[in-house]
Amino acid sequence: MVETGTGTLPSYAQTLPRIPESVRRARHLVRLALAAWDLDGLRDAVEVVVSELMTNAVLHARRDAVRVTVTRLGSERVHIAVVDLARKSPQTRPAAADEESGRGLESVEKLSGGNWGVDPLPWGKRVWAECALKDVPDE
Repeated sequence: MVETGTGTLPSYAQTLPRIPESVRRARHLVRLALAAWDLDGLRDAVEVVVSELMTNAVLHARRDAVRVTVTRLGSERVHIAVVDLARKSPQTRPAAADEESGRGLESVEKLSGGNWGVDPLPWGKRVWAECALKDVPDE
């Protein structure tokens, strides 16, 4: 787990309404952060990861808002987190070939090199992933 807000790690965070349009706003936030940190090589992977985490929160969380944070962990690595007020953890599940959804956490798993998880909080949970340049698939 990454401690943010301590002043030791650069991060960008935003509280967003729990609506589908917020997925786009979360992608915008990570684009700004990655550009500021000169980590554009992570852009595609991090945008997919934050999209999947935000979509899960929009679809399954409670209450009206979620918090998204992107934190720079080093010269080639970032931590993405989405906090919501639901305690139920997301679960990976096998998706049939003809299903249009159900593969989001598989994408997060792949793009983070398996470095993702869920931190229970007294009021909900934090779902997070770390992306590094070394884990970005070649095109």
